[in-house]
Amino acid sequence: MKHIHSEQEFKEALEANPRVIVDFFATWCGPCKMLSPILEQVDKENEDVEVLKIDTDEVTELAEQFRIMSIPTVFYFKDGKQVAGEVGFRGKADIQANIEKYLR
Repeated sequence: MKHIHSEQEFKEALEANPRVIVDFFATWCGPCKMLSPILEQVDKENEDVEVLKIDTDEVTELAEQFRIMSIPTVFYFKDGKQVAGEVGFRGKADIQANIEKYLR
């Protein structure tokens, strides 16, 4: 799992990885804190998927670009293009199902 600190770093990560999950979060967000360990497990169990974390308070330009209104928001990217997204806490089974549906 990789923390993204700039728009450039985000672009480079998308270019380097064909399958990406992006977690838009904030350190003060309770549901975000519950989601983080789940995404860590997903990252470890899916070697072909890169999980990126973006703090919306730190990288505001990306939060604005993707129109993040609520957190956590999780986006799925395949070959650099956003293919799906969800707002709110999701369990591991839901995230794994989305990986199979959108990233495989």
